[in-house]
Amino acid sequence: MTDAPRPPAPSETPAAGRPLPYGALALLMTVYAFNLLDRQIVTILVEPMKADLGLADWQIGMISGLAFALFYTLLGIPLARLADRGNRVGLIAVSLLVWSGFTALCGVARNFTELLLARIGVGIGEAGCTPAAHSLITDYVPRERRGWALSLYSLGVPVGSLAGLVLGGVLLASLGWRAAFLVAGLPGMLLAGLVWFALDEPRRRAAGASSAASPQLPLGEVIATLRRLPSFWLISFGTAMGAFGYYGQAAFFGSLYMRTHSAGLDALAVSWGVAPSVMLGLALGLMVGVIGMLGTLAGGHLADRAARGGIAGYTRVPSITLVLAAPLFAGAAMAGTIDLSFVLLGLAIFVHALNYGSVFAAVQTLAKPSIRAMASAIQLFITNAIGLALGPLFVGVASDLLAPSLGSEQGLRAAMALVALPLALGSLLFWLGGRRIAADEQADQSNRR
Repeated sequence: MTDAPRPPAPSETPAAGRPLPYGALALLMTVYAFNLLDRQIVTILVEPMKADLGLADWQIGMISGLAFALFYTLLGIPLARLADRGNRVGLIAVSLLVWSGFTALCGVARNFTELLLARIGVGIGEAGCTPAAHSLITDYVPRERRGWALSLYSLGVPVGSLAGLVLGGVLLASLGWRAAFLVAGLPGMLLAGLVWFALDEPRRRAAGASSAASPQLPLGEVIATLRRLPSFWLISFGTAMGAFGYYGQAAFFGSLYMRTHSAGLDALAVSWGVAPSVMLGLALGLMVGVIGMLGTLAGGHLADRAARGGIAGYTRVPSITLVLAAPLFAGAAMAGTIDLSFVLLGLAIFVHALNYGSVFAAVQTLAKPSIRAMASAIQLFITNAIGLALGPLFVGVASDLLAPSLGSEQGLRAAMALVALPLALGSLLFWLGGRRIAADEQADQSNRR
């Protein structure tokens, strides 16, 4: 089947020198920040929520990872089909409304089942955001600025994490974990209206308001196109390994310090004159938020600089950063003092954040415009099915299995240290992808002609 003629999208036209639409990027980053806020706030609320509802570590792994990620990944592909064909702005706005509403509902859950269903709802809503946003941003900016633009969008990860951890810690100390979910969810419902009216859909500008939808390849042809690109799969599975390691640890950051460094945490809280939960929220928020933000911005510059000599440059950054992050994350889990653990964790988060712009720019540049949202969705499907769904569950199950022989504290630390292995594997997959990606891009361009 051949593509029907259509007006070119902005990303397909010469765009060198076009200024970046910073307003639109800032709004999309804010949406993504709410995405991460609603995920990350669970981290700081784990221990009181666990005590209140009588949860085990494996159940924490379920609500933090598997329950959310199962529907997030499964619905990502059909929603990306909508994004490749229709109004991406509308899809993002509706998705934001849905996941924010279900985040608020987490605050009224009375048992594990109700909390599980609410987290599933959050995953359903968030499934419509990033593939559509990646496709939209790629239409907004020229090729030579995509690493930087996508890293600006990816700032939503540290910004949202910072807000979730700090807000969660403050609300936990003042109002309790239930109120924290309600306060986190309601503002996103208001933001959805701003997204609907403020963002521009380039397809409407190109084709006219009478035809917002563009012709779409059959799903089988999309899969066949991507199947001919081995580097796409290597990059996607490399991203998944990086996410497995990070999300596996991140789900238990709060538990690690509350359970194994309670005395050190109390001492820091006294010296700062705040409650321990506030102290932990501030510390984790600064590391995941501020340090992660610096790493994300630096990574965007590195991505575009590395790719000046060709698309393979996008894979070099994560192939180096993941292997460096592996021992840092393991060291943070096993450190004997809270100060050393904080230092190692901050370094690990910075190094890991360097890869965000690269991994998405590689896929968005490799994929042709008509399948970019689908390519992003499949990349995220693989990433989240393996990383977000299984990473927290793996650490939770490993912690429960190791606890009888090592104790609750040491069992959790050993389980969290094991994530160094998938991080190192991810580095290898990116290196292998880098050896294929230039040839894949050239072959794909030949097939388009």
